[in-house]
Amino acid sequence: MAWAAASPADKERFICIYPAYLNNKKTIAEGRRIPMDKAIENPTSTEIQDVCAAVGLNVLVEKNKLYPREWNRDVQYRGRVRVQLRLEDGNPCLPQFPTRKSVMLYAAETIPKLKTRTQKMGGSDQNLQPGEGGKKGKGKKKKYLRTESATVEMQTIALSS
Repeated sequence: MAWAAASPADKERFICIYPAYLNNKKTIAEGRRIPMDKAIENPTSTEIQDVCAAVGLNVLVEKNKLYPREWNRDVQYRGRVRVQLRLEDGNPCLPQFPTRKSVMLYAAETIPKLKTRTQKMGGSDQNLQPGEGGKKGKGKKKKYLRTESATVEMQTIALSS
């Protein structure tokens, strides 16, 4: 039991939080660890790091780590956040976060309030409004079977254009 002798302040003893733990698109079998109503859509390790560092927790990010149950190897899903939960004496670093679940729930509550999240939501709505009055009129051409009558129809369409 080498881990029992290690200090809670060692970096190896920090708790790990993968983005899959907070993702509402995951099932519990796929790795979600908080209730669906509190989970958020596609969190990133950078967002988790920002939230935990802002509240005063000691945070490390391991960008090249990947959650073992994650089947998608895309860069968006990479990353693991390590958070110091306990001090040398075994007491919590911050009294509001006695457990790893409390840290995960706090991160899930706070990430939607980040500027990067709110700007993405607002920016996408603004981009859609000017584009609504764009091209109109032309639709898809109909596909015809290659028969003699269809060839004649296609020639008449080509001549009328």
